Amino acid sequence: MTAIPEASPASAALIPPTDGPVKENGSVNINDLHTSAAKLSIAENATVDGSTDPVKTPFINPSSTSQILTAAALTADQTAKYEKVLTTVSSWTTKPSSTPNSPAIPITDSDRMWLTRDCLLRFLRATRWSVDDASKRLLATLTWRHEYGLESHTPEYISPENATGKQVLLGYDIGGRPCLYLNPSRQNTERSNKQVEHLVFMLERTIDLMPPGQEMLSLLINFDKKMGGDRPPLWQGKMCLNILQSHYPERLGRALVINIPWVVWTFFKLINPFIDPMTREKLKFDQDLRQFVPPAQLLKTYGGDVNFTYDHEAYWPALNELAAKKRAAMVERWASAGKKIGESEFYLRGGEDGAATNVTNGDGQAT
Repeated sequence: MTAIPEASPASAALIPPTDGPVKENGSVNINDLHTSAAKLSIAENATVDGSTDPVKTPFINPSSTSQILTAAALTADQTAKYEKVLTTVSSWTTKPSSTPNSPAIPITDSDRMWLTRDCLLRFLRATRWSVDDASKRLLATLTWRHEYGLESHTPEYISPENATGKQVLLGYDIGGRPCLYLNPSRQNTERSNKQVEHLVFMLERTIDLMPPGQEMLSLLINFDKKMGGDRPPLWQGKMCLNILQSHYPERLGRALVINIPWVVWTFFKLINPFIDPMTREKLKFDQDLRQFVPPAQLLKTYGGDVNFTYDHEAYWPALNELAAKKRAAMVERWASAGKKIGESEFYLRGGEDGAATNVTNGDGQAT
């Protein structure tokens, strides 16, 4: 019988130390955000620049009312399967190219760091604990991440796509999941693959802002009346679904959709056959979102209390600098623990339980 996971306050996962991160104007010194998770001096619902009414930059931490559930312990069978996948991925020195007759691509430190214990378990759960399928999908995703150019999609490159705030990463839901808002009525560019790159970029930043113990996100979509008859083309919807389901498995905690016009219902019906059943269960339509997101971190346009004004010149650099600092802190912790495949994301994100023990170094030797 599986034990019921215990809840822990999301605010215990937090980054700032007690000495130094808060400026006199209430804003935060981003250079200090990654130094310690042990003590807090950040006010409830504080933003990067100290803005409150209106809010213009991301919230630093989840609400104190948010609760991150502790994952249930693995069974003996699940542990054995995880160890088999860990052994397999630890033996990789290259990843294949998707271009026929092209040379294999060397595995990088970035690849090794991505292959965390939690990542391997997400792919195992997504493949119903098939060691072979999980290993194949992990390798395919390493190839995809390289060839899609994730690390070359800079904030400057993506910036024009978000100039109107059609995607906003702000706040956390009741489970400590970062909230990514999609606002289709603010569409400002022609249909292209760059719109999909924009979504992937924002998914990566959402992952950057996850607190220790949380590996999922909440997606909030508001199809307000301004959208009219416009909708994404079917090919674009299928591409986004394929990327999410193939390369970001077990990342979606909830998808909260409101103000759905008939034309969007038609679109959902068209792509419904391509949606994984487990993903479909996470979709919630036209519900009171205050039951899923603390009102103090939920936008007013979604039924919350946050008066948010999108100012690209304030929001965009604040988001990307915050995400970059958190990524840098994770890289530093990963390096200091020995650059091991199978490292704990809880540890990398600032958790105080120390580095993982069931890990390997780059040559596949257990440590």
